[in-house]
Amino acid sequence: MFAEMEEVALRDRIPIMERDGLEGMLQFLRIQQPKRILEIGTAIGYSALQMKSVCPSAEIVTVERDEIRFQQACRYVDRAGCQKTMHLLLGDALDVHEEVASYGSFDALFIDAAKGHYEAFFQLYAPSLRPEGVIYIDNVLFRGYVFEGEAPTKRMQQLAKKMRRFHEWMEEQVDYTAVTYPVGDGVMVVVRNHESGGHKE
Repeated sequence: MFAEMEEVALRDRIPIMERDGLEGMLQFLRIQQPKRILEIGTAIGYSALQMKSVCPSAEIVTVERDEIRFQQACRYVDRAGCQKTMHLLLGDALDVHEEVASYGSFDALFIDAAKGHYEAFFQLYAPSLRPEGVIYIDNVLFRGYVFEGEAPTKRMQQLAKKMRRFHEWMEEQVDYTAVTYPVGDGVMVVVRNHESGGHKE
């Protein structure tokens, strides 16, 4: 089914994780084995089902704002027989925080949605993570334009600029340690620092 989903994503220009980035994140998940995962940005359910494949006992809550992609994801989840342990929520992640909170806390958070809102997503959902939880964030190098070269269009330049600001903001968070791995489109792995609190001045 994954090959079919990759073909659909390519045909319909639906953004899904690049293979190298996906494999890197899945390896972390194989080691971590989180019991509860929150995903921001379902798309057609590709990454959620990939996470489920390496963490079969995990409960996954995933949020998607596009109704067409949401319905596609629902069909794939049903086909995979995972509807009892995968909860798909339709809505903007900036607006459904209370609904997500009703599911309790999480061991892993995966952010792969609108790049311009990464800081807002982090602020909203990082507190829902358990103390030993891990945050995974995709597209943090944005085709290499975040730190190298200049993007070809003004829109892409603006996104690269926002992502640079996100990196700078993450560096200021003394509560967290973030490491960016140059795989796929760039995957950031974030853990909480238990010995510190607050923000850098």
